[in-house]
Amino acid sequence: MEHSGTGFLLRDGFVMLGFALFFVLLFRRLGLGATLGYLLAGVTIGPYVLGLVGDAEEMSGIGELGIVLLLFIVGLELNPSRLWRMRQEIFGLGLLQVVLCGLALTGVILLCTVFSPAAALVIGLPLALSSTAQVLPMLQSAGRLRTPFGERAFAILLFQDLSIIPLITIVAALSRNPASLEGPPGWQTALLTVAAVFGLIAAGRFLIRPLFRLIGGLGEREMFIVAALFTVVASAAVMEAIGASTALGAFVAGVMLADSPYRHELEADVEPFRSILLGLFFLSVGMLLNLDAISERPLFVFGLAMVLVAVKALVIFAICLAFKMHWRPALGMGLLLSQGGEFGFVLFAAAHDALLISDEAASLFGAVVTVSMATTPFLMSVTKRFRRNPEQLKESREAPSEQTAGALIVGYGRFGQTVAQTLVAGGITVTLVDSDVEMIDVAEQFGAKVYFGDGTRLDLLRQAGAAEAELIMFCIDQEQIEPEFVHAVHKSFPQAAIYIRGFDRRSVLKLSDTPAEYVVREVLESALRMARMALQKMGLSEEAIERAESLYRATDRERLSKQIAAGDLRAARENVLTEPQVRDPAANDPA
Repeated sequence: MEHSGTGFLLRDGFVMLGFALFFVLLFRRLGLGATLGYLLAGVTIGPYVLGLVGDAEEMSGIGELGIVLLLFIVGLELNPSRLWRMRQEIFGLGLLQVVLCGLALTGVILLCTVFSPAAALVIGLPLALSSTAQVLPMLQSAGRLRTPFGERAFAILLFQDLSIIPLITIVAALSRNPASLEGPPGWQTALLTVAAVFGLIAAGRFLIRPLFRLIGGLGEREMFIVAALFTVVASAAVMEAIGASTALGAFVAGVMLADSPYRHELEADVEPFRSILLGLFFLSVGMLLNLDAISERPLFVFGLAMVLVAVKALVIFAICLAFKMHWRPALGMGLLLSQGGEFGFVLFAAAHDALLISDEAASLFGAVVTVSMATTPFLMSVTKRFRRNPEQLKESREAPSEQTAGALIVGYGRFGQTVAQTLVAGGITVTLVDSDVEMIDVAEQFGAKVYFGDGTRLDLLRQAGAAEAELIMFCIDQEQIEPEFVHAVHKSFPQAAIYIRGFDRRSVLKLSDTPAEYVVREVLESALRMARMALQKMGLSEEAIERAESLYRATDRERLSKQIAAGDLRAARENVLTEPQVRDPAANDPA
């Protein structure tokens, strides 16, 4: 029997991953985003089409871990400096968008349907949320994520992600389910939630950070991943135990680690799990869509989807104008955020469990969200030329900040410190990454913010801002950089010039055929400096010293070129200076 269950699990996994792979690749190719691909894959394998996989509700429960991990990553984005810098956009623009769009859509539902005011509210408010999973990749692929426009869009999406917590609370407060009334009173749950939040923050400071410091010192990356997932799941479990939102627990876990040196490593480690589980969640949502109910009222679904897009676009456009945005980017913002979002599915399910809406209504409005998602790429494509600003109004990138540093430096040892401080002295902002926990702690005592992580991983480089950096500099004191890795970095981040600290001429020879801008032999300049000081002590004139250095540099450069051409370290041995050159007659006799 056990073998049979394993067989069904493997078969279901094969079917789900196969259909997800096909539809996501297809939709990515069409520019429609992965979310719609997962949803359509779920619909196809679900009970209303092919019926290849069963028990979508169980998979939905597992997939909701993807929502939990998404909130954790959102929390990681909220380090205090960024939160303060974006406070007006997050708590002004974002709050107005959710409230005004939610109330406007609630009014539309009351006018167009027979739903009660409570049901209209728990439908209208979730429809105000947009799809973070769809919008952020669109901004990133267009290169606009770090522009003023992208920052405002991110701020709105961030507040939307945060608002799921009070929205779930509203649904619970309006619940008609007798089971919901058996729990503790609302004020008690609120006090327990506040206490749990402070408890999690304290645990993060006094338990979780020392744990990550210990694991980082041991160099066990697998244990780092386990610890990251443990932190998220434990925080969510604490909130679930007191009857609060698991998403709130995950979000608090992210916030308490947002300003830690381990932030980028955590993002890189958790991201694959988030992507897989969120994809599974969308698959289960597609399987749970009641196609019979939708097929009976197709005009309602498509008509309300168009109304949803129009209302949100108009309201967001008006809000952006009120925040003194030019009408062209304001229109672009309205269209970009006009769709429903993935959290709508979560809130519709919560409203169904609270007996506020029927299963049929949850499926109908889930379909409305899905159709609205499909409109966004087309709207953005059709209106692109119309929304484009004139030349004098073209948007320029903001000056570098902590999140958009001009240089990303991997390795903050004796070499990296000199490089970083020299760049800072020249007015260049830097992001620092290192895997030495002890060094990170020491650097923090001197005011330097160094993030923990393996800088030879592309995913971590991306999390640290490599996609926007103008310089990527590897200052690691070991021979960890391979040619294949340099090619991969250049392919992933072609806008950045790559500089590498080489251990010796073997390193230069090995990396000679890579896109690296320059490979610096770490001891070359310091050795030449010592040689100059020695020649000066021996009484040579400044002219003679310059001539000696120039001679060495020329012969060394020629020798290195021949070694690279031959691919052999033993080539050009005749260029090695072994005999004294003509002595400067002005030099003093040391005897």
